[in-house]
Amino acid sequence: MLVEFLATHYSHSSRQIWQQRLQSGQIQLNGELVTADQALHAADWLCWQRPAWLEPEVPGSWQVLFDDGDLLVMDKPSGLPVMPGGGFLNHTLVALLQKRFGEEGKLPIPRPVHRLGRFTSGLLLCARQAETRAQLSGLFRRATAGEAACKKIYRALAQPNPHLDPGEIKTIKIPIVQQPHPLLGKIWAAAEPGSQVDPDQLQPGSLSALSTISLLEHRQDADLLDVTIQTGRPHQIRIHLAAIGTPLIGDPLYGPHGHVSPSATPGEGGYSLHAHRLEDVPHAGRVHTFEACPPRQLQIEVER
Repeated sequence: MLVEFLATHYSHSSRQIWQQRLQSGQIQLNGELVTADQALHAADWLCWQRPAWLEPEVPGSWQVLFDDGDLLVMDKPSGLPVMPGGGFLNHTLVALLQKRFGEEGKLPIPRPVHRLGRFTSGLLLCARQAETRAQLSGLFRRATAGEAACKKIYRALAQPNPHLDPGEIKTIKIPIVQQPHPLLGKIWAAAEPGSQVDPDQLQPGSLSALSTISLLEHRQDADLLDVTIQTGRPHQIRIHLAAIGTPLIGDPLYGPHGHVSPSATPGEGGYSLHAHRLEDVPHAGRVHTFEACPPRQLQIEVER
């Protein structure tokens, strides 16, 4: 039956909700609106006419750190999604760039070279020329594959770890895999929480991931960390810190020792993570280093 099929294959919504959508005329079967449950046949075509939704408010401004008419480097605010998805279409950086620079009409519109999570603040590279985007995107892809490329350093506020000493460097090589999740079907998580796995012996579907962390400051209820990622896997910092028992303060999804909350999703905030420095970025015949000042809660005492 139609509703049973939808509830089984698109389990983000319950059978009751699909029934309500059917009765309100949101479902088409072979191009025709249907309002009553009925049998399906091979090659039938279903279409859900999803109603428009209200997008949550997001920060609409950012600080420009560098702009030579092609490369634009910004300090992205926490809370602003970069790309459409997760209920956001118009309230995204891509849409805001289109609106802002499209109205000026003087130069091509800058477009993001890479991504940051919605609630991750800090350095984001955009470029106006397609060749520049291709060059820098290749740089980030090589970094994701673990090749020597640009160096990406983040600031993070994590749960205290009594086994870390100030200045100590700790390397994390835990692979990242997809595991079942009741809300999303699958979600990225640590392959084997707490273990260090040889990247040359990965299981099928595993992504190698390499992070190094350095303790900057022990606080009463948190550790301030520098995190350098040698690869760029999905939610890598959140996953790696949680897997070693030091999750980000306020992270609703990734908990101690790799535990993944069944009631949270990656797009939920509450944590403090900041893309602080990008080193060895080649552009226009030079090699650049960019830095975005961390928010106050992520500054060490001497920076305040």
